[in-house]
Amino acid sequence: MAGCRARWVVAAVLVAVVGAGSVACGGEGEEEPGARASDLWASATAEAERRFDEIRAGVDVNKDVTLGDPVSGRDGRTTVEVRVRNTADSTKSFAVQVNFTDPDGDFRDAVVLTVADVPAGETGTGTARSTHELSGEVRAEVGRAVRY
Repeated sequence: MAGCRARWVVAAVLVAVVGAGSVACGGEGEEEPGARASDLWASATAEAERRFDEIRAGVDVNKDVTLGDPVSGRDGRTTVEVRVRNTADSTKSFAVQVNFTDPDGDFRDAVVLTVADVPAGETGTGTARSTHELSGEVRAEVGRAVRY
C-alpha cells in the first residue's frame, strides 16, 4: 500500500505477557483478569514508547490522525484504516500507535505502524492490524502519533 512501507508491532511483548499469564498457577495470590489486562497494557505501551524513542526530532501530531471504523477479518484479527495529514512544508513520515479496546475502554491490543513519505499538504494512509484475534466489539483510538 502506498505510504505504508513498514509496520512495527508490539507482538513479542504481548505474547510474552499473555504466555506468562497463561501458565500461572491457581490458588492464593492468583491475579485477577483486570490485573493481567493492566500488565498487558503497561507492557504494550512500554514497547510502543521504546519505538517512539527511536525517532529523532519528531513532532507530536495526534490531531493530524484519523481512524476509520474497525473491521474484523475472516482470521478474527481487527484492522482499521489510519489517515495522516501532513501539515508540514516538506515530505514527512509518521509513526502512529493504535490502541484497540473493548466498548468499556479496556485494553485489548496495540500496534505501531509507519506511514512513510507523505508529501507536504497531502494525506497518507496505512492499515493497523491487531496482533491477534479480537472477539466481540472492538474500538480503535490513537494512542500517540509522531511526524518526523
